[in-house]
Amino acid sequence: MAPLENLIVLEFCQYMSGPSAGLRLADLGATVIKIERPGTGEGGRQLAIKNLFAGDNSILFHTINRNKLSYSANLKDPQDLKKIKKLIQKADVLIHNFRPGVMEKLGLGFQDTLALNPRLIYGEITGYGKEGKWKFKPGQDLLLQSISGLSWLSGNKNDPPVPFGLSIADYICGTHLVQGILSALIARAKTSQGMLVEVNLLSSLIDFQFEVITTHLNDGGRLPARASLGNAHAYLSAPYGVYATSDGHLAMAMEDLNYLTKTLDIPEISTLIQDGFANRDAIMAAIAGALKKQTTQHWLAIFEPADIWCAQVQNYHQFTAHPGYKAMQMEQEIVLPDGRKLTTTRCPIRIDGQIFNSPQPAPEVGGHNQKLDPTLL
Repeated sequence: MAPLENLIVLEFCQYMSGPSAGLRLADLGATVIKIERPGTGEGGRQLAIKNLFAGDNSILFHTINRNKLSYSANLKDPQDLKKIKKLIQKADVLIHNFRPGVMEKLGLGFQDTLALNPRLIYGEITGYGKEGKWKFKPGQDLLLQSISGLSWLSGNKNDPPVPFGLSIADYICGTHLVQGILSALIARAKTSQGMLVEVNLLSSLIDFQFEVITTHLNDGGRLPARASLGNAHAYLSAPYGVYATSDGHLAMAMEDLNYLTKTLDIPEISTLIQDGFANRDAIMAAIAGALKKQTTQHWLAIFEPADIWCAQVQNYHQFTAHPGYKAMQMEQEIVLPDGRKLTTTRCPIRIDGQIFNSPQPAPEVGGHNQKLDPTLL
């Protein structure tokens, strides 16, 4: 039995952050019902990566909305809104990621829904919270990465800003919402009272950078100094970084520089290694020069038996073909309505050894209206 079985979640969400939270709750057994506009559904149905679609919906939509149900309703129509309010009375959790004030205008704010269902856990995601000059700014991932300093932190010293190649703000914020909801459900089991759980994309990215922001705030306000070559962490000393080999790249983590210098036979930096941070650029340049002379596998064969922390920098071909990847059993197949199969990832959580697969595809718009008619539930 999945741990969240029989939990009913209403998802008033679109695109990435809110649906990612709904996905995790569905993976763990909750009945997640997407509330969508009739006809077109939520905007994420047309949000495609590399313009990949399966039927009328993007591959991305199928990936992040698998194992959910769909109830279509026009929230501005009094009759449809009445039905939604009946669903709310039967729900355990409601989540949304609209801009501040939208749900309140519809009569579906926290206090409104609490009057309908005093035990309701109400979770909301905003871009920048409900106060401040940014509160109505679009909560888009790249914009958040840029505002929060994250894009500026990546890359080498003289590089322009380098954003993540992923929607990192959306996914982390969705994870935070799930954590808050599960905590509220535990509290409700004791008090029988509903609760409001609030998260926002900007706070999630601030939390994501807790170690570097904390260092900055306690280092006289000085900005982090990125390494000139192979930067991987602006506040860590050599050899931490990524280095080219003769046929690829090698990542090196924290390591005793005396030990590494002897292993690589680069005694010329012996006077520099007393301060691996202040002399980081010169030390990393010497390490880079040594590593460039041989292949990645050559160095792995030396470093791994010596317990030097390192790893090959792999592309997806190399990674997904490796036995280590296959041992994780992280892939699953979703069977689409037309019979085609879509390969995607599964829930990363195991409980008592159980793997949680969810082969059901994303729902069609309003595909469960009849089944979920609140007058019949």
